[in-house]
Amino acid sequence: MICVLGAGVSGAAAARLLAGRGERVVVLEGGDGERQRAVAAGLAAAGVEVRFGEPSELPEGTSLVVATGWPPHHPLLVAAAGAGVEVIGEVELAWRLRPEGAAPWLALTGTNGKTTAVRMLTSMLAAAGHKALAVGNVGVPVVEAVAGPYDVLAVELSSFQLHRAPTVAPRAAAVLNVAPDHLDWHGSMEEYARAKGEIFARAGTVVYNADDEWSARLAAPYPGAVGFTLRTPAPGQLGVVEDLLVDRAFTDDPVRTAEELASLEDVRPFAPHNVANALAAAALARAHGVPCGAVRQGLRDFVPDPHRIAHVARVAEVDYVDDSKATNPHAAAASLAAYPAIVWVAGGQLKGADVDELVRQAAPRLRGAVLLGADRERIRRALARHAENVPVVEVAGQDTGVMDRVVTEAARLATPGDTVLLAPAGASLDMFTGYPARGEAFARAVHRLAAGETGRGEG
Repeated sequence: MICVLGAGVSGAAAARLLAGRGERVVVLEGGDGERQRAVAAGLAAAGVEVRFGEPSELPEGTSLVVATGWPPHHPLLVAAAGAGVEVIGEVELAWRLRPEGAAPWLALTGTNGKTTAVRMLTSMLAAAGHKALAVGNVGVPVVEAVAGPYDVLAVELSSFQLHRAPTVAPRAAAVLNVAPDHLDWHGSMEEYARAKGEIFARAGTVVYNADDEWSARLAAPYPGAVGFTLRTPAPGQLGVVEDLLVDRAFTDDPVRTAEELASLEDVRPFAPHNVANALAAAALARAHGVPCGAVRQGLRDFVPDPHRIAHVARVAEVDYVDDSKATNPHAAAASLAAYPAIVWVAGGQLKGADVDELVRQAAPRLRGAVLLGADRERIRRALARHAENVPVVEVAGQDTGVMDRVVTEAARLATPGDTVLLAPAGASLDMFTGYPARGEAFARAVHRLAAGETGRGEG
């Protein structure tokens, strides 16, 4: 009997696949809401039993556990390990159940930029004529795609997924960057980085960020690893020469020649970290044999997801930009580095992350800061330490209507040529249903500002 932990998107997909193969499956689901009950009803129709409530022990007769996001220190997983019951993730399950001749995987991970890079990669593959699909942490469970009619899968992997993927062997794999995140789950920065580095262990081609200390360190044991950089590339790397993205790794003579892949203008939305994402995607595509012209066309065809350095409006010669997806300090730092003069909108749930280095680096660019959310005081103290001359406004309250006051204060601090940038550095669940809702509230408030209606609010 196989036990699946969690009835979320990946857990439900794994349970359906296993039941369809004739396995007896029990799903343990800690939540017991309307959504979970609806999922359970669908699974019951497929012959899957769902048990609700915080589990204290594995079902009798469990021979395999498929865990989707549950931390390794959970008592149930500790007990499984003690009993000699193997624990794997949904991604590992998908890899083991691939049919003969299944599509190869091009996989990537990183603290930030994963979804953008994997969608860029999928666009490049499609431009080259491949039937490709973005799967994994991007939203489509891998178990739903491994038997599908695809030539290649672009696989986004989180550290949680890599922690339980001991045999996955992608054709090529990339680590975009590594910065402190999810340390409560992994226990330490070293263990978090180790999980990210698992993506390289059995990869045919290793792709790393030569500008990122942890990514480069993880790739160091692999001879022939391909680097990408925002600087002029060395042989064996992809990089930037003047306004061009170039390849000095997948050419006939990497020492003497560089092939043009695209221009900086082809990268949308333009920002240094997005150029890095494009280079990583290009390296994976090139490892799969995608020609240079398809890399360029793929970037031109790529449509960015919302709330990732998305330009909302220009009001009184001030640009308003929504990067609500910047939910940790590393992501916010990349966003802040993209603009020269910023009124910063920040705050939310920092999840224990330190913001001192973020503020220290951003200080020369800051013209003001407007803070909201649960941990705004911690950001205010960091600004006082490292940017004492930057005017700071704290907006109290936990209702979503706070965003109108935030935008009004930001507009008051901004001068023509500035960018008001929502790059919160924290999660959003203290005030919103998720980062998309936070970004949408910001955009609505900006549009009301433009229409002269900011006093009305959202209620």
